[in-house]
Amino acid sequence: MKKSDFYYQLPPELIAQTPVEPRNASRLMKINKETGEITHDHFYNLCDHLKKGDLLVLNDSRVLPARLYGEKKGTGSFIEFLLLEQLGDKVWEIICRPGKKAKAGTQFVFGGGKLTATVTDVKDDGNRIVKFDCNGSFYAVLDEIGQMPLPPYITEKLKDKERYQTVYSRELGSAAAPTAGLHFTKEMLTEIKSMGVDIAYVTLHVGLGTFRPVKEENILDHKMHSEHFELNIDTAEKINKTKQNGGRVIAVGTTSCRTLESAELENGLVMPGEGYTDIFIYPGYKFKVIDGLITNFHLPESTLIMLVSAFLGYDKTMNAYKTAVDEKYRFFSFGDSMAIL
Repeated sequence: MKKSDFYYQLPPELIAQTPVEPRNASRLMKINKETGEITHDHFYNLCDHLKKGDLLVLNDSRVLPARLYGEKKGTGSFIEFLLLEQLGDKVWEIICRPGKKAKAGTQFVFGGGKLTATVTDVKDDGNRIVKFDCNGSFYAVLDEIGQMPLPPYITEKLKDKERYQTVYSRELGSAAAPTAGLHFTKEMLTEIKSMGVDIAYVTLHVGLGTFRPVKEENILDHKMHSEHFELNIDTAEKINKTKQNGGRVIAVGTTSCRTLESAELENGLVMPGEGYTDIFIYPGYKFKVIDGLITNFHLPESTLIMLVSAFLGYDKTMNAYKTAVDEKYRFFSFGDSMAIL
């Protein structure tokens, strides 16, 4: 298939700049996976579309406040760091701008001296390796002075950093939020459990590669980014029990979906494990674990809309997106939700 097959026209005003309040007040497009029939609802009514015996699988990764603004030591000139991956004790691979200021050996200061950094290496792709230094916990300082790495299409400043975290986030490590879960409140999770729907957690640390556009016209030429995931014993057992009892395994978000579909199977059973996944799901893919998907509305020509098309079907997906535009749904990270069940 071609990248252009997944293009749709999106008016800029439909790109959500701020989250709705409360979290679960967002709209919900419910789509029948078999027929493509569309129902318009709100996320706080999600329970109306779930059944006793279902299993929701949530990604509990927590976003690092990974954007740092500081200055070059000695000159006071501006620098911006974006943390990508931890390589050792206070050693990180980063993106910085302006890059010409960050030569090997250069030192930078953040938060009025609460955090300092020294560039130790410059990689071929332009990324830097830096060694940080601070008094006390690095993560505590980062939480105090770091900013959330919001996607480039969000231009409004976030007033509350927790609104770019799910209410169940706990495993620190993502460079972007697993945004399908932003709609849940703690009260909703309690309500879901009370109706006999089980909840399980996986961890996939979302990388900035999730925003990397598909440049190749033939989508088979696209190389996926790699992300670390973990699927524990408890979650594997819940998935297998749900399958054996005839229930549905419903992934909340493309990150949960990619984690589950990366799991190893033995005699038809999901096995616990961890590692890195670069799975690329596009139309023609045969799903082995998930039966339902809750997700947001994704960018045109992105790997995420390709994943949705693989699960729902290409024609039904593009029709759903056209309907969402016509009905003025809110799109992307802080936008509305889609449930394919």
